[in-house]
Amino acid sequence: MPRRKENFANEEVYHLVTRAIDDNIIFKDTNDHYRGIYSIYEFNTTKAVVIRDRRSARSRIKKTLKKLNKDPRLATDSRDKLVEILAFCIMPNHLHLLVRQLKDGGISKFMAKSGGGYGGYFNRKYHRKGYVFRDNFKAVPVKNDEQLKVVWAYIHANPVSLIEPKWKERGVRNFKKAIQFLENYKWSSYRDYIRGDNFPSVTERKFILDVMGGVTQSKEFLKDHIKYKAEIKD
Repeated sequence: MPRRKENFANEEVYHLVTRAIDDNIIFKDTNDHYRGIYSIYEFNTTKAVVIRDRRSARSRIKKTLKKLNKDPRLATDSRDKLVEILAFCIMPNHLHLLVRQLKDGGISKFMAKSGGGYGGYFNRKYHRKGYVFRDNFKAVPVKNDEQLKVVWAYIHANPVSLIEPKWKERGVRNFKKAIQFLENYKWSSYRDYIRGDNFPSVTERKFILDVMGGVTQSKEFLKDHIKYKAEIKD
């Protein structure tokens, strides 16, 4: 499971990246992606989590992940969270997270719990043993608002590589298609930032929207991030 010995500071923001061992594809189908998001949501708590019990609770009140914040019994804010998840993006062999630590040791505990939870699911499903994620995850502190904006855009722009694998080196060849793809990519928090219709319970978005200046400015910043790459293509 992902782990790191570094001491992270409470109330500070970090860009986290956890990758699969040997860059294996670990999010293979739709159910895997849903389970990945389920893991980063459910394991973001100081309490022990028994997935079977959580599933039963969901079934009883007939709630989906995107509706959790409407029910006080399962609301995100009612839990004693380890971190505040500001953004996320699931890629086939790795996961990006933008988080703010809330509890001492919160990031390390969260990464161990969520990574271990998903790893257990993955191993059971695909009849394998051993770790799924690399032992150490990458963590970069975000020191100012400008860096926060860039990291936020970088995380949400990652899926462009699924339709244009070399875009980071030579720029996107179809700017409009890239933007449309990101706006409809289900496995990141970007749709919740611009429409709030995906997995709104998973992330806390007000902080970054305030820094960005609102939804419209957030969309334009991401477009500029992509456009810069498009302008430097060969």
